[in-house]
Amino acid sequence: MKKAFKKIASQLHLWLGIISGLVVFVVALTGCILVFEDELEPVLYPDFHVVKANAGERRLPLDHLKSIIAYKFPKNKIQRITIEPDHERTIIFNLKTKEKEGLSAAIDPFTGRITAVRDEHEAFFGVVLRLHRYLCLEDTGKVITGISCVMFLVIMITGLVLWWPNRKNQKQRFRIKWDAKFKRLNWDLHAVFGFYVLPFIFLIAATGLVWSYKWVNNLIYLAFDGKPQVIREAPANISLNGAENDYLLEKILAETNSQLPNPGRILFTMPKTDSLSITVSKVDDNAAVSNIVSFLYFDKNNGNLVSKRLYENESRGMKARRLVYPIHTGNIWGLPTKIIAFVVALIAASLPVTGVIIWLGKKVKGKKKVRGMKVAEENEDGLVRRRVVV
Repeated sequence: MKKAFKKIASQLHLWLGIISGLVVFVVALTGCILVFEDELEPVLYPDFHVVKANAGERRLPLDHLKSIIAYKFPKNKIQRITIEPDHERTIIFNLKTKEKEGLSAAIDPFTGRITAVRDEHEAFFGVVLRLHRYLCLEDTGKVITGISCVMFLVIMITGLVLWWPNRKNQKQRFRIKWDAKFKRLNWDLHAVFGFYVLPFIFLIAATGLVWSYKWVNNLIYLAFDGKPQVIREAPANISLNGAENDYLLEKILAETNSQLPNPGRILFTMPKTDSLSITVSKVDDNAAVSNIVSFLYFDKNNGNLVSKRLYENESRGMKARRLVYPIHTGNIWGLPTKIIAFVVALIAASLPVTGVIIWLGKKVKGKKKVRGMKVAEENEDGLVRRRVVV
């Protein structure tokens, strides 16, 4: 019974690995790159993110910066405005285009100079993210990565079954024999490394299903709230019309920092219609874990606060859902967990490679054995009677 179970596990591990191996390799490798996106972005695109400011220099009003962007890009509606907590960072305006990602313009908040413009669809990390999520194949790719992710979970479970040690090979299962021949070393890299990173990879892969399947996302809310996710939209404006206000966004920014005094990234999301309010979210950088976000809604006409959606008042389901992204990316406790996620993703990318090498090695060995048996059969009736075993 035990042998039959291991045989089934072996076949599942092999064939699911062959089917999903390439996708797992691409998703894991791109995930490895995305771990340090926040740190690498300013390095790759310094003009887009970094400015130099003199001591005591004050930023221009946000509304003035908006008017510069609107003048330079009259055909593109502003979708989002991103303000980093770091004093020497640009303010980024995301503009609507035919592409989903849009066009982004970075502006120096002290001089009003547009420092860089880029198409987010062609930006390096934008391409890497699309590869990671759906192989740059839109809905088709999303289906492929989702199915491959499920397969990978099964592969990990069957791999653990095949790895499970007995009394004779217990020491071998827990350590890599670095001075061994290539075949043995490759097996150790696959099996031993795979064992040590399995809990982390399993958690990363399982949380990744949230973006592939709505039912997995809803499962979080059902588990913690007892009901599916409630889609929330920005509330309507209170006032019908408002007089022109040259300091509307600056008023909203000041009120946001007053309501949410902790440092963190601020994101303005402009309403899709004139009847809805402006959504402003702010990340709490002082929180114990990352991705702790509160939302404020401001009247588009006069900048008055319409309503709050503070993190402490969120449902347990929403709080649990907020943890999915930092767990998946390794950002939950900052740099230490990012380093763990980077190493784990790198090893995960290596597993399909070492697995294929093991499989090819077995195929070559199998062919040699078959050839040896044929020689033995041909010699049975000949003058030379010997069995050839390679």
